[in-house]
Amino acid sequence: MASEQGLAWWETAARYQLFHALALVLLGLLQHHRPGGDAAGWSFLAGSAFFSGTLYAMALGAPRWLGAVTPIGGLGMMLGWLLLALHARG
Repeated sequence: MASEQGLAWWETAARYQLFHALALVLLGLLQHHRPGGDAAGWSFLAGSAFFSGTLYAMALGAPRWLGAVTPIGGLGMMLGWLLLALHARG
């Protein structure tokens, strides 16, 4: 049976993964009109993998020290948004 904390981690991971998957789709559509923006895409991908991945792992029983990696993923996602904005402004 899953703990309340584990379910909260899972929900947070899924929500942020969904938002950043949509951002990747937006970036892909934008690239039809304005090529480039690969750095933003890689930042979204890596950030989502670290952020959501560590939360999913902890929800499934991985050690809690893995949560120290989660903010690195958050920084990657924020960097992706900054790079996307710069690319869109372009």
